[in-house]
Amino acid sequence: MPKTRSSVEGELPEIGPAPVLALLVGLFHTGVYLLVRGTGGLILPFVAVAAILGAYAGQQLGLRLGDPLLIGDFGLLWSSVVSWIGIILIVAASLLSPSRNRAK
Repeated sequence: MPKTRSSVEGELPEIGPAPVLALLVGLFHTGVYLLVRGTGGLILPFVAVAAILGAYAGQQLGLRLGDPLLIGDFGLLWSSVVSWIGIILIVAASLLSPSRNRAK
């Protein structure tokens, strides 16, 4: 017997707003980084993942420490700060790693 729409909806877990907003904040800061830098290259997917994970971690940190800039329960200030820390760590790792051009 095929499942009806109501039985399928009952099986899907609800997603809170924090992962979705962390995705949006992370991608926004990745776009700002791309705008400032001017080029993305192969590092751009790593920057995006670091920014998204940093935004989610910053939101969790903002819940515990308090955040003066809230969107509902989402701490925008801490998520932005930790998102930029993630971006800076990825860029620093890419600058410190040996590249193919320098190895030759």
